[in-house]
Amino acid sequence: MEKILEKLQWLCQTPSPTGMTREILQGIQDRYPQVAWSRTRKGTLLGQLPGKGKKIALACHIDTLGLMVQKIKDNGRLEVTTLGGFPLNYVEQENVLVHTLEGKTYEGTVRLKDPAVHASKDAESAKRDAQSMEVVLDYLVEDKKAVQDLGICNGDYISLDPRFHLAGDGYIKSRHLDDKASAAILLTLIDHWEDFDHPPVTMVFSCYEEVGHGACGLDLDVEDFIAVDMGVIGEKLEAKETDVSICRKDSSGPYDYDLTKDLIDLAKKEGLDFATDVFPFYGSDASAARSSGLDARFALIGPGVSASHGYERTHKRGLENTYRLLEAYLKAQGGC
Repeated sequence: MEKILEKLQWLCQTPSPTGMTREILQGIQDRYPQVAWSRTRKGTLLGQLPGKGKKIALACHIDTLGLMVQKIKDNGRLEVTTLGGFPLNYVEQENVLVHTLEGKTYEGTVRLKDPAVHASKDAESAKRDAQSMEVVLDYLVEDKKAVQDLGICNGDYISLDPRFHLAGDGYIKSRHLDDKASAAILLTLIDHWEDFDHPPVTMVFSCYEEVGHGACGLDLDVEDFIAVDMGVIGEKLEAKETDVSICRKDSSGPYDYDLTKDLIDLAKKEGLDFATDVFPFYGSDASAARSSGLDARFALIGPGVSASHGYERTHKRGLENTYRLLEAYLKAQGGC
């Protein structure tokens, strides 16, 4: 468990908004030089791990939600556009970093244009959108030219402070648990690759999942493709943060009946805390790979994560149950 948490903290604290993932992907390669890595033209990182039996892909995404500079205002503040789908009230008063093309970073805060309750009667009722919210830089810049002189320009990426925190009775709170919790689990599987029999596996770390095309166009020769991504927690769903969530259907349609049943049966056999659910507003890398024509069986599992696309929370037991289900599945396929 400690290995997963160490990896998770490093991953969460390394900025990787959709489209700006080179640093974190290179970090994965540097930490695991024993793996045969390759990159697709789009940037997806593929790791080939040897074994005996049918070929399998385990996929997670390394990209996260974020912001981008829409324009620099005349008053030196930044109008922003979102990377991925989330309401702007989810990032109100959040600390951010602006990343320039020259590799510099500048601190700032996302907030309402007029955020003081002592100055604005609309602070409570104002709609939170791109017109009412902005990034205020923590530098003495009061006009557009001063911001440009820092090297900031339209289209620069803005990453959100993850605020990674281990809390209470085994909880993990952070932005970007979607999907860095799953990435930490897959990396920990690599740590233990020599400990059990397993089939040949392609580890997939995609970098555009949050905008819908992460695993599109992959040319993989695999029979099973399992997306490992956050399990949704909501009023009409069964999963908890301590569970491994097994998705039967999401917005893209149902997942493979037989593969999903195999995973459910394994979860029961291993005595895992798990839940099966139908996600009403969700798509995964399995959805993207399937829609782009990859001929394989597809499934979706992952640790239960609450407050998705906000300041998220999961539990150590959810991570452990997900890890154990993947390990059990690989052992069941090993040498087949």
